[in-house]
Amino acid sequence: MRQKGPARSGIHAKRPPGRPRSEQARLAILRSALSLLGKNGFSDLTIEAVAAHAKVGKATVYRWWPDKAALIADAFASSTTPRLHFPDTGSVRTDMSQQMRQLVKVFRSPRGRIVSALLGGGQSDKNLIAAFRQRFLWPRREEAYATLRRAVQRGELRKNIDMDLLLDSLYGPIYMRFLIRHDNLTPEFIDGLCRLVLDGASPNGKAKHGRLQ
Repeated sequence: MRQKGPARSGIHAKRPPGRPRSEQARLAILRSALSLLGKNGFSDLTIEAVAAHAKVGKATVYRWWPDKAALIADAFASSTTPRLHFPDTGSVRTDMSQQMRQLVKVFRSPRGRIVSALLGGGQSDKNLIAAFRQRFLWPRREEAYATLRRAVQRGELRKNIDMDLLLDSLYGPIYMRFLIRHDNLTPEFIDGLCRLVLDGASPNGKAKHGRLQ
C-alpha cells in the first residue's frame, strides 16, 4: 500500500551539456498534461492530445507512462512536491501546520482544479485514484510518518499513537472543506485543527513543545 513507484535510473558513459532531449520531452509532456487537464478535465483528456500539445509522438508518452491516469498523477505530483516537503523545526505542531498550510495554498491555486479532476475522476476510474495514491499521496505520507516519529522521540506524541488515524484526522478535514466547500480553508483553520488533533495525541492530552509560528 505504501510502496513507492519504481525509480527511474540509467547509466550513460557521456552526456552532452544541458538536459538530454528525452528529459526535455518528458517535461514537455508533463506540462502539456497539466495544461490540457485544467482546460478539458480528465474524461476528455487523451494521450494523443497530450502528445500533440507536447510535440512528441504518442509512443514517447507511453515510454514513461502506461496510461493517462499515471501521467496525470505524475504531472500533478511533479508540479507540487517541491512545495509540500515537511520541515524539521523541532516542534511537531509547527512542522505539520507549515506543511498543511502549503497544501491549502496548492488547493486554493489553479492546481486545485486539477486536484478536483483527479479526485472526481478517480471515483469511476480505479486506475486514476490508484495512481494518485501511489504517485502523490504515499510519498507525502512517508514524509509525514518521519515527522511524527521525530515527535514521538521528542516526547510530543504518545509512543503507541496510531499514525494513520492521526494523519487522517489532520488531513481529512482539509479535503472535506476543499470538496464540500461548506467553509473556508484558512491559516486559522489549520492552526486550530493542528491544536485540536495534536493536543489530543500528546502524552498528557496537550502539546508539550513548541508554538505555532
